This record gives sequence, structure tokens and C-alpha cells, in this order.
Amino acid sequence: MKVLVTYASKNGSTEEIAETIADELLAYGLDVLCRSAHDTDASDADAVILGSAVYAGRWLRPARHFLKDQSDRLRRMPFWIFSSGPFGEQATRPTEDDLRWQEPPRVLTRAESLGVRGHVVFGGRLPTEPHGFIENAMVRNTPEDTRDARDWSAIRMWAASIAHELGAQERIGRPVVSA
Repeated sequence: MKVLVTYASKNGSTEEIAETIADELLAYGLDVLCRSAHDTDASDADAVILGSAVYAGRWLRPARHFLKDQSDRLRRMPFWIFSSGPFGEQATRPTEDDLRWQEPPRVLTRAESLGVRGHVVFGGRLPTEPHGFIENAMVRNTPEDTRDARDWSAIRMWAASIAHELGAQERIGRPVVSA
């Protein structure tokens, strides 16, 4: 079983989530390739996990294009999607409005029409080196202890559930080390 984990990331946080998912799938003995959605396709994959950072309620362009351009292939294979981005209060106690903001409805509609097996929103991380007024204001106005809302245990558990769904029975790789 060859699994493609592909992602669109602006500041590296979503890329790190994708790499953690790929590492967990590898620990279950699956053949995994982890690549940016900007420069890959699903031609050699038996399953796909696609993720994107969410900005202003939208997935990044490379992930949106991958979902559209690879729709014929995705329709014929198991695939999952994830979004990342919320931090602070949004990540710990999201409201109904927060969820609409974090899970772009057009992406979900397209993915569901193709038979996506699951989707999840993971907490994100604010840029460590913010650029511009908006990023600087977000970092300045967010308490330091809530700037990184990624839950590595939840990410690994989601990846493990996918490994089981793909037929992997037990974890054979190295033990999990907390990030």
C-alpha cells in the first residue's frame, strides 16, 4: 500500500503535521511519500492524505488545485483531508462560527462528492517569524502559551486510525517521541 501525504503550508506548521502523519504511517509498515501539493500528483498512490493551512477561511491554492486536478484519481481511492490553523481560544474551544471558518465549505463539499473517508481540523501554530502588520498583530495579541495549538498525540492517533483502515494491524516502527 503506497500512501501519499501531501500538503500546502505557508509557514511550515502544516508541513510538520504532514510529516508527523507520514512518520506514523511508516511506523505501521506502510510505504509513504510526503510531498508538497505544489509539485506532486496521485498517479503512483493507492491512498492519499491531503492537508492545508487555512487562512481567511480558505485552503491554500496548491491544496485546492490538487483536490480539483486529482479528482478523478481521488474518486477511485481511499483519501482523507485535514485542515490546520486555529490557535488560542479557537483551537481549544471552537464555536460553530469558528468551525465554519476552519473547515472551508467548498473544500468539504468537493471532497465529500469524491468520497473522502474523513476530515479533521488540527490546531495550528502562529509564525515564529511573522511578516507584515497582520501576522505581527496576531503574534503580539496572542499569549505565548497558546501560539502553538498542535496536538501531536491527536495527530498521531488520527494517522494510526487511517493505518488501521488501510489494513495495517500493529505498529512495528520506533516508539513515539513527543514533539
